[in-house]
Amino acid sequence: MSTSSARTVRDQGTGSPGLMLTLATVGFAVNFWAWALLSPLAVRFTAALDLTSFQQALLVAVPVVVGSVGRIPVGALTDKFGGRIMFPLVSLATIIPVLYLGLFGHDSLAALLIGGFFLGIGGTAFAVGVPFVSAWFPPHRRGFAVGVFGAGMGGTAISALTTVKLVDAGSTSTPFLITAGVLAAYALLAWALLRDAPDRPVPTAPLAQRLAATLRLKITWQASALYAVAFGGYVAFSVYLPAYLKTAYGLTQADAANRMAGFVLLAVIMRPFGGWLSDKVAPSRVLAAALGVVIAGAVVQAFTPGLAPVGTIAFLAMAAALGAGSGATFALVAQVAPANQVGSVTGVVGAAGGLGGFVPPLVMGSIYGQFQSYALGLALLAVVALAALLLDVLSVGRDSSRGGKIAHV
Repeated sequence: MSTSSARTVRDQGTGSPGLMLTLATVGFAVNFWAWALLSPLAVRFTAALDLTSFQQALLVAVPVVVGSVGRIPVGALTDKFGGRIMFPLVSLATIIPVLYLGLFGHDSLAALLIGGFFLGIGGTAFAVGVPFVSAWFPPHRRGFAVGVFGAGMGGTAISALTTVKLVDAGSTSTPFLITAGVLAAYALLAWALLRDAPDRPVPTAPLAQRLAATLRLKITWQASALYAVAFGGYVAFSVYLPAYLKTAYGLTQADAANRMAGFVLLAVIMRPFGGWLSDKVAPSRVLAAALGVVIAGAVVQAFTPGLAPVGTIAFLAMAAALGAGSGATFALVAQVAPANQVGSVTGVVGAAGGLGGFVPPLVMGSIYGQFQSYALGLALLAVVALAALLLDVLSVGRDSSRGGKIAHV
């Protein structure tokens, strides 16, 4: 039996593409809300536990790397079992670390790292939603549909806007208890209403064989590199921007969190736009424009200009570009990857994006600890974005112009 062999199953229930897209987007947002709970409190934990800048960066990065690597098996399992099973399962599993962190695990760095490790489960929801949504829409609408689903990454903005306020109004446990309740409610809703697309392709090969086949697809590696920069940059800023703004510009914790929420919201809005535009023109062209904006914004911000207006413009421009670039990357995956391997490809690409967000906070923390400046870190972002732009123009764009669909490495 080949790795690409598949059967189709007809779901016994009914559902509309619009409703399924809405439910999946809500599930993504709720799980990302949980995934990002530690970031807004990082400064507070740093002060309470006397953490170094590197330890603070590690605290917010651990959920990112676990949620990223976990997308690989979760994406493959979604190909097999479908989103109707995997969305409730991931949501219920995320409740455990959320309750642990809220009730017991916030009094030491070790406890926070343990809780943060398992909190990463929430980040795997992305690898459930992309194949689930893609199966409900025809190829010429998948870019927009996956982009709308990707807007669920705005769950990090919910966390940024509410976590600190809820702690101040109640206790450290308050935002974690509320999030756990929302996760439980969503899991029940998803189990009751979600339906997998009729006649969705289901792979029949073993998991290891399917993952090996996925790694032989050229699109897997191309999209992984691009997403590591586009979504990785977004994740890095969303988890580290409060600390950066507080340190570089002397903002209060609440003001820094609010500005980070603005960054996130703009990226969220632009992600469906990037997917929609990729349905109209080649995704590689959207990516090229987005990466060019990231390069320019990173170069400007490396000089730490005044926050009003130059710094704000630079950050908002990068937010818009990273959001649109993220949407374009998965429009590319939805258009090019084999239908019964979308989940597996999504898992690998999503992992690359999350890992792309894991490294920069650690690098930024280390650089600032060494030089008391973030300039080098932002310059490195510009260099990495330039490398991604060259990959897009010289490889992805050329493959698209030749009409290639499923090339192997």
